[in-house]
Amino acid sequence: MNAVEPGLKRQSAVLIVPGMGSDHCAGLVSQSLKRLPGIAGLSTSIASHKVRIEFDAGQTDLNALKQAVEQAGYQVAKAVLASTAGEPTGAEEEEQYLRDAWRRMWVAGVPTTLIMLLMALPMAGVAVPGYLAIVVALAAIPVFIAGASTHVSAWKALRNRTANMDVLISLGSLPPYFIGLVGFFYPMTSFVEMAATITTFHLIGRYLEARAKGRTSQAIRKMLELGAKSAVLLREGVEVQVPIEAVVVGDLMLVRPGEKVPSDGEVVECNSHIDESLATGESLPKEKGPGDPVIGATLNKEGLLRVRATKVGQDTFLAQVIDLVEHAQSSKVPIQEFADRMTGRFVPVVIVISLLSLAVWLIAGESLRGILVWGAAWLPWVDAELSAPLVALLSAVAVLVIACPCALGLATPTALMVGAGRGAERGILYRSGSAIQMFKDIRVMVFDKTGTLTLGKPVITDCLADAGGEANELLRLAASVEYGSEHPIAQAMAERLKELDLARGALSEFQALNGLGVQGQVDGQLIRIGNARWMQDCRVDTATLAGQLETLENQGKTALYVASGEQLIGVIAVADTLKEDARAAIAALRDMGIHTVMLTGDNPRAAAHIAAQVGIDSVHANVLPSGKVEVIRQLQGEYGQWVAMVGDGINDAPALKQANVGIAIGSGADVAMEAADVILIGGRLGGLVEAAQLSRLTFRKIVENLIWASAYNVAAIPIAAVGLLHPMIGVIAMTASSLSVIANSLLLKRSPLSVIRKTP
Repeated sequence: MNAVEPGLKRQSAVLIVPGMGSDHCAGLVSQSLKRLPGIAGLSTSIASHKVRIEFDAGQTDLNALKQAVEQAGYQVAKAVLASTAGEPTGAEEEEQYLRDAWRRMWVAGVPTTLIMLLMALPMAGVAVPGYLAIVVALAAIPVFIAGASTHVSAWKALRNRTANMDVLISLGSLPPYFIGLVGFFYPMTSFVEMAATITTFHLIGRYLEARAKGRTSQAIRKMLELGAKSAVLLREGVEVQVPIEAVVVGDLMLVRPGEKVPSDGEVVECNSHIDESLATGESLPKEKGPGDPVIGATLNKEGLLRVRATKVGQDTFLAQVIDLVEHAQSSKVPIQEFADRMTGRFVPVVIVISLLSLAVWLIAGESLRGILVWGAAWLPWVDAELSAPLVALLSAVAVLVIACPCALGLATPTALMVGAGRGAERGILYRSGSAIQMFKDIRVMVFDKTGTLTLGKPVITDCLADAGGEANELLRLAASVEYGSEHPIAQAMAERLKELDLARGALSEFQALNGLGVQGQVDGQLIRIGNARWMQDCRVDTATLAGQLETLENQGKTALYVASGEQLIGVIAVADTLKEDARAAIAALRDMGIHTVMLTGDNPRAAAHIAAQVGIDSVHANVLPSGKVEVIRQLQGEYGQWVAMVGDGINDAPALKQANVGIAIGSGADVAMEAADVILIGGRLGGLVEAAQLSRLTFRKIVENLIWASAYNVAAIPIAAVGLLHPMIGVIAMTASSLSVIANSLLLKRSPLSVIRKTP
């Protein structure tokens, strides 16, 4: 690749190449583009048929990029500069490509069907006057009209010193057609029918492959359809409906019941419930009010919301998810390096084998006739009476058409497309193909505690009133005092008060004492909330509840005394509770043979209590962010390079990067964490189990596809070379092989996954 000199103008372009349907095709396109000057970066996406290019505008332009792709034998349906237009989705171009494939298939199929009928008439004793002229005229339609794009692609590829799959089809159909014309001047067997049949079956296969591959990329199209197409904005007090592309950061959007939130934003006024299932995978709507973030494309269930747009266009949650899924679908896995080396050398080797087969049969055909005699006894299409030159031509053509490495090129990307797409539907985003392959081998999974295993916010767990008191009254008095505080414990009390539908008392003379507690007058009573030391200073006798407080603290909870004046009235405890699916998810991971570790900055007592609750195998407590990296390294030294780290915050980023697979877990707003290899939207720990299972299933499909495609070619080429495979049978088998690989990949959609929602 030619480097771009510092200081030159860098531009980005996106090209839609519908015919780029396999890694072999993508490799030829990349090879042609890299010959241009000023190419700084290049990536291809088979799932979306896109080529993304970074280049120096002073050395190369958009037309040159298009010409380079066309020289490789592929048509560019659309090309845009990222600086002047949004990135095209490729959906329209893919639909047009499918329609064109459908049209070419029928243009070729009708005359070829007539040819087959004409071939059958002499067998029934019916003579066909001018048979050869009729067949030549009919065959010209599939070979030169419907198959024109195939031959043009083959010619461009050869002129560009590359060999794509179209080269094999052209070499398998054009020579038989032209050799068949000799029949006008010299009596011989006609090969024109074979040329028409090979082209037609090739075009049928192209259409079926395009249709099947379109199904593998349904996840991307479904996501694109999720977004709102327009937005209602409030500008100078007037409602204005605009296309979604016209929304800018800072716009005030009105979202009515039943409408989609147009773009990521923050609620300014009103309350409602938002269905965020597309982002988090959770079916229950979430309550939203002023100050709460909302995600674009989620559904407003009830109430009118006013939302301030905070992210638009490519910065929105939905756009980031689409980008991550596309990247995972088009990226390569380590096992694919083997397939790339095979397909890169395959076509030239096949052409050499075809020429050798032709030469050997022409030179020593009569001495090899015993092979035909043996084959005729087992295979109905083998004719032992054919002349050696005719067998030479048939075997050479059969090698060309049977050996198209389509199935080998489709083996990995189709499985990745389905696997990554299914993961996205379940809130699991693999950022690369290598993450999918590596996840299956994970032996140790390390968890951060707060916000990963736990909810990340304190909740009221215990409310113990002293003798003669009521728990609800204790909570009401304590929450009324804490109303003057911004501490997380105060928020926990306020939420619990709201759940119980209790009225807050009138607060006055609020005072916060650092490190001790808070106090204030509630309905004329002096209420204190704090630790034992402060209670002792205030002459409050805590002996009656000291044992309960110690028990609560041993459970990893934060316990506080509550007093009215100098009289103890109770103890309130708060804790960061486990996520509802934590225990079941950890148990499922252990059943899969994965050792679990907790890595936290919390104190050993609280960490041990949480670990015991959830079933974690081992605990590392009091660990600073910098120390987490060292623990990951120690585990890698002990278990090898198969350690995963699960975290939810920026403090976990170094450890996520150090781990062999970094897994970010959190809300949709955090989906683009750069340090992670896998992202679980919504924070479901059950997604870890599904991600591991999906990784294993996807890799298994890749291996099955590669074995099937390789075995098919290894077995079929020698059979064709020795004259035991008719070219028309070969082209049918070649198409069936490619479709079988795609069908096997599509079975991933039906493979069962263990769905873990909550702990029983």
